[in-house]
Amino acid sequence: MNREMQADIVILGGGTGGTAAALAAAKSGKTVIMTEETTWIGGQLTSQAVPPDEHPWIESFGCTRSYRQFREGVRQYYRDHFPMTPKARATVNLNPGSGIVSRLCHEPRTALAVLHQMLAPYVHSGKIKILYKSVAEQAEVDGDRVKSVTVKLLETGDRAILQAPYFIDATELGDLLPLAGIEYVTGAESVEQTGEPHAVSGEPLPQDMQGFTYCFAVDYLEGEDHTIDKPQMYDFWRQYKPDFWPDRLLSLTAVKPSTNEPVDYEIFPGHGKFPLYQYRQILDPRHFAEGTFDTSVSLVNWPQNDYWLGSIIDVPEEEAARHLNEAKQLSLSLLYWLQTEAPRPDGGQGYPGLRLRPDVVGTEDGMAMYPYIRESRRIQAEFTVLEQHVATDSRPSGTAEEFYDSIGIGCYRIDLHPSTGNRPYIDISSLPFQIPLGSLIPKRVTNVLAASKNIGVTHITNGCYRLHPVEWNIGEAAGYCVSYCLDHGILPTNVRNNEETLADFQQRLTSEGIELKWPALRPV
Repeated sequence: MNREMQADIVILGGGTGGTAAALAAAKSGKTVIMTEETTWIGGQLTSQAVPPDEHPWIESFGCTRSYRQFREGVRQYYRDHFPMTPKARATVNLNPGSGIVSRLCHEPRTALAVLHQMLAPYVHSGKIKILYKSVAEQAEVDGDRVKSVTVKLLETGDRAILQAPYFIDATELGDLLPLAGIEYVTGAESVEQTGEPHAVSGEPLPQDMQGFTYCFAVDYLEGEDHTIDKPQMYDFWRQYKPDFWPDRLLSLTAVKPSTNEPVDYEIFPGHGKFPLYQYRQILDPRHFAEGTFDTSVSLVNWPQNDYWLGSIIDVPEEEAARHLNEAKQLSLSLLYWLQTEAPRPDGGQGYPGLRLRPDVVGTEDGMAMYPYIRESRRIQAEFTVLEQHVATDSRPSGTAEEFYDSIGIGCYRIDLHPSTGNRPYIDISSLPFQIPLGSLIPKRVTNVLAASKNIGVTHITNGCYRLHPVEWNIGEAAGYCVSYCLDHGILPTNVRNNEETLADFQQRLTSEGIELKWPALRPV
């Protein structure tokens, strides 16, 4: 059964960028249809189970007002709904999980609840309609415009034909791009193409992209045995050793990303090494009244469960399904290895008290609803951000390239995980940067904006533009941009390329709490 649905804006993908885009568009008085492949909006923050990766100044500045409202909403959610210790309740910058990776480590379910609260006025009023369990299947195009996108509703098999003046692609993999014939690139560009110091030599490698990860949650109950059944591929993963890795992948020896030199980890803190369990700990019982929680909870998104044996982009469906299954098998194998074979400081082996927590990620098998995607298809944009624009070593001035069409800011190291081309980490210093509007606008198609990891960046610069607050800012700016275009009867390219119009739009962004420039800061 097919049905037609219309809105001012169709947003494909309800992840971090898509949710922020929907919020901005609805605030602007526009009607929105947003699709989401899983049952949780929020992407990295929720269905992919990744606590926010942020920059050192995040508590003071360097993100949009609405992203700050989200962060404060997470803290307030715990204060409003949980019995907390007086000290924790009074802590302004509460870190609910006390994790190392971020100043705000929290449960995916909490992030989901806060996002629902932020969207509630617009969902309840009908301005935002969310189609869960739906994927884009076909696009109708007229010249340089997308007229409609057909999505399949996975639970019923029905189709919905979504029509709108504007479309925003906020999917994790850039799903709209091939469907609508929008020009895009994938994988690693060559030095000849981009001139980037860290691009690949020789020909570009379109299937060479960063690995993805199936995250999962665990807690630890000393003296109990929660060992899972031996995973089907355990023997394979137990023996697997990458050429660029100092030991087997399932070990406590990995590499330091910035140097690719060997580094040894420990599971729990106390013996002088980096403690993996505390790394992404999302729940710390010490913040709550005694007896509220029996144990802490941690998310496993470690070097040992990055999957890079193959791409899931632009490959046959069967091949993508195989890689997704093998990635889940890797994460399950890591857990089984931790429970049965991981070396303990006392000379023993295994931590059987590690317990898989499917409830934390909302699934039956305990794996996150969706893999953590680091790299997407990327539009051929009006402007593409290169390593030379943001890398510390490429910027003798000590500041990143200034973009006249800035629609926001971000900051993170250029951080590329091992790739499907069997290449190791690329982790280099970068400078606090701006997000140019030109990177959201396809070169040719006029009524589509990119709003996730699919913007005009390269394999290299994706490494610093892919993080939570940056994706939020990208999505939010996209939502405001298409709303502005509808209000003024112009196209995104007209906004960018008319000095007076761009200044007016940037003033609109500033009034909505989007910072467009950094103060003078150090590299990261």
